[in-house]
Amino acid sequence: QVQLQESGPGLVKPSQTLSLTCTVSGGSITTNYYYWSWVRQSPGKGLEWMGAINYGGSTYYSPSLKSRASISRDTSKNQFTLQLKSVTPEDTAVYYCARGARSSYVGDYWGQGTQVTVSS
Repeated sequence: QVQLQESGPGLVKPSQTLSLTCTVSGGSITTNYYYWSWVRQSPGKGLEWMGAINYGGSTYYSPSLKSRASISRDTSKNQFTLQLKSVTPEDTAVYYCARGARSSYVGDYWGQGTQVTVSS
């Protein structure tokens, strides 16, 4: 079945841009009518939905992160990417990618998660 795998640097400096990639196997990110999300978990905020990109390339963002987050995709590689600008230590979290739908952006298919630490 569908599998998702996060990848990217585990350490990012404050004020820099965090960039993570989710590689999807067992299904296409262009298949109707799925949505592909980024979620993070931290002690301070718990589980937080960040944003999503759907099968057609439309993007959606949490209001709290809209000014800093950007989600894009590479359909030839079956990957989608999160970029989070101007990071601070408060962005330290475990970051997950997940598959969902319009009714629920985050469904039952998740990656294993990857730890990202923001520190000098």
